[in-house]
Amino acid sequence: MDTAGVVLGQESAFPKEEYAARQERAREGLAGAGLDALVITGPENIYYLTGQQTPGYYTFQALVLPVDGDPVFVIRQLEYFNFTANTFITDAEVYQDSEDPIAFLMKVIAAKGLSGKRVAIDKRGWFLPIAVYEVLQSALGTIHDGAGIVERLRAVKSPLEVAKLEIAASYVDAGMRAGLAAVRAGATDNDLVAAMLEASIRAGSEYMGMEPLVSTGRRTGVPHGTWRRVALGADDPAFLEMAAVHDRYHAALMRSAWVGEVPREAEEMMKVCQEALAVSLDEIRPGVACEVPHLACQKVIDAAGYTDNFRKRLGYSVGISFAPDWGEGGILSLNTGVRTELQPGMTFHLPPALRIYGRFTVGVSETIVVTETGWRQLGHVPRDLHRVS
Repeated sequence: MDTAGVVLGQESAFPKEEYAARQERAREGLAGAGLDALVITGPENIYYLTGQQTPGYYTFQALVLPVDGDPVFVIRQLEYFNFTANTFITDAEVYQDSEDPIAFLMKVIAAKGLSGKRVAIDKRGWFLPIAVYEVLQSALGTIHDGAGIVERLRAVKSPLEVAKLEIAASYVDAGMRAGLAAVRAGATDNDLVAAMLEASIRAGSEYMGMEPLVSTGRRTGVPHGTWRRVALGADDPAFLEMAAVHDRYHAALMRSAWVGEVPREAEEMMKVCQEALAVSLDEIRPGVACEVPHLACQKVIDAAGYTDNFRKRLGYSVGISFAPDWGEGGILSLNTGVRTELQPGMTFHLPPALRIYGRFTVGVSETIVVTETGWRQLGHVPRDLHRVS
């Protein structure tokens, strides 16, 4: 196919050598699991290994990574030039809209000599419908489980990846400062989101994996509430949480605000959130199990009598994301029972929040990276409850 005007890898987020190293580590994981090849359909895993990114991932795409030999990419014709610009992969098999992409994939697998071999898929992806799985199972016989092979690599970020997250955090700072500055009596939650998105995008952010979680008044007491044209009254709360993106790497931030007099109960709950975040951060260092910071957070909340107002994990991994999420919680969480040890280069969003359902929510968060001796936060917005008279 003629690619005149589009140079291989011209829009790649990383050097060619970075992807080659990632693919080699993935091959080592495949070999260790006794597998011959991995069919990768999750857009995050595909991006990690190749650099391919497109909002058109709702159509079928797959990377076939054999233990031996070069990878091959199965892609829709409309996405081919995007693929060429974003990756350094030379072997692409292009299907047309009139073709069955799964049948096309099976022909590619056969042509690569992988029929009858131990072929696995990354079963944790968002975009592996049951119908597709059943067709693959019928064609391959046994589908082996490749979940975790790429995800384990993604959990620990390289210095190049951390640099992307630092830039994303600067976009979040810009958006959150703008959102807090827009809080005033008469302003709607739409006004807050408009300010947040404009500032973060003007700062450099790309499209986010999930919309900002912003609400005002009593609607702040609804988890994961989004804006619905509700104006702030004289004594109302505002809840603001957002992510921003640089080269698909997401950083996130949560802050709380109040117009007028802050109820004593809300003041106390906000203090507990701030303390819970601080003590959990004190526990973060290499070699500590992921559950330890969560348990420290939970202890503070329980002691204050707010157990029923929490009921969630402390935090989750952040990094590469596509809609419908801005986090990597499916890879790693800071939660009870998660005994994976923290390592330098792991990155997390820690958002302790307390709510009285139907009345208000308060919370505060940071995006951090685990260092050799502890942790480093990537954002710079003050954690205090933002007050507007």
